[in-house]
Amino acid sequence: MALRLRLLEELRSVVAFDAHVWLLTDPRTAVGAAPLAEVPSFGELQRTIRLKYLTEVNRWTRLSERAPVSLLQRDTGDDPSRSLLWRDLQRAYGVVDVASVVFVDRFGCWGFLDLWRTAPAPPFGDEDAEHLASLTDVISNGLRASQARTFDAPPPLRRPDLGPMVMVLDDELHVQSQTEATAEWLAVLLPAAEGAPPIPAAAFNVAAQLLAVEAGVDDNPPSTRVHLSDGLWVTLRAARLGPSSIAVTIEATPPQDRLEVFGRCFGLSTREAELLGQVASGATTRELARRMYLSENTVQDHLKAIFAKTAVRSRPALLSKALGTR
Repeated sequence: MALRLRLLEELRSVVAFDAHVWLLTDPRTAVGAAPLAEVPSFGELQRTIRLKYLTEVNRWTRLSERAPVSLLQRDTGDDPSRSLLWRDLQRAYGVVDVASVVFVDRFGCWGFLDLWRTAPAPPFGDEDAEHLASLTDVISNGLRASQARTFDAPPPLRRPDLGPMVMVLDDELHVQSQTEATAEWLAVLLPAAEGAPPIPAAAFNVAAQLLAVEAGVDDNPPSTRVHLSDGLWVTLRAARLGPSSIAVTIEATPPQDRLEVFGRCFGLSTREAELLGQVASGATTRELARRMYLSENTVQDHLKAIFAKTAVRSRPALLSKALGTR
């Protein structure tokens, strides 16, 4: 969060904006995991998230490395009512334009940023878009590096057993029910502000992604992985439970999924990521060479490259860092 706050201050000095929403995303699914927002509609959090995911215009999953920035006014032909989010929410708050930016590289989608301008400010211009686009590569690298650093924290001596937690939301993303264990764990993991329920925004995001999938807006799975603290990653998934009920599960990220996000964060090549998975199985160098149709020398070269990228010196240290074990 500190990195994003500093970057927002830098951006504000060259691109004026009145409000912002900046989410880190799961690099594989592009579903939001860790929000940083200051918007006038914060009191309508669930509605804002739901409409964002259901809006096709300026959707971050439709932007790319080559065209990472979209301006609402410009790209709708000065007809922002084409945006569901603007028409049903932002207009009421005096929003005149939105600059949408995606931070994506060949390893995945690391986040998206919406900058809002409200009346009487003018719409964003091409110069604003060009400036934002010029920064996306370096910011994407910074976000990926910041996620990689979450694996540096040594795991605690004792970590509680994080069995699956379940909550049920309605289609407006309001909490209908949750298990007693869920309430207890969320209170520990995500202490809420006074008077607010300890519900992670990522739960609303995966549920909103499910709605987007059902509406045909996007086809990425409704799941996300998010780092909490001390190297702990949790995975949230949403599934349809009934005509107006969505089940959201929260559990410790399984080892294979940790390895996958670890490989993306540290920029491992496809071959290196495959080798990491094989190392995690306990295979010897000879077995690795046989399974991957490589020479033992080539296996060692790949391992050296992985060690260099992840700042470790041995296989045990690599697996401890990747899997969060001692």
